[in-house]
Amino acid sequence: MEYTEVEQKYRLTGPAQPVKSTLTRLEAKPGTPSRQIDTYYNAPHRDFLATEIISEWLRVRVEDATASLNFKRWHPLEAAMKTHCDEYESTVSDPEAITRLLAALDYKKIAVVDKVREEWTTSDGQIAVAFDEVADLGTFIEFEFKGEADSVEAATACLDEFIADLGAALGERVHAGYPHLVLGR
Repeated sequence: MEYTEVEQKYRLTGPAQPVKSTLTRLEAKPGTPSRQIDTYYNAPHRDFLATEIISEWLRVRVEDATASLNFKRWHPLEAAMKTHCDEYESTVSDPEAITRLLAALDYKKIAVVDKVREEWTTSDGQIAVAFDEVADLGTFIEFEFKGEADSVEAATACLDEFIADLGAALGERVHAGYPHLVLGR
């Protein structure tokens, strides 16, 4: 499932510490928190915002001393609830050059998401659990399948089982990306 992302996101309504304690008991390993500034762009040849349900994003992420360029196309395209996405991402050595390149090609900045992320990884490496504190939006938790699966459905089932086994009060499930939320869509 290379270049396919399967994840689930929830708005945390309570403190993150009880979930982190459960992850510790499950021998998941925490990463170092990092600040991510994600700038989203609209394409000049195809308006990503034209449809009621946004299914595509182009993003430049600056994270600590690194940067990346990322494109996502969510599926099913016309569905309000997306199950997975095609994801193409590459490291960028000069984010300022990429920003200028996109501007020169008439890509328009449409949203900025500023967040602090602490990502944990399960002991088997199958699932990443990210705690995100997003400026002006609040606290979220994302579960992303990182293992090998024969299908999107199998990866989703693995996530569902892991989340259920956590037994944590997570809050409402969010079926939109952070740029959707920033744009009020």
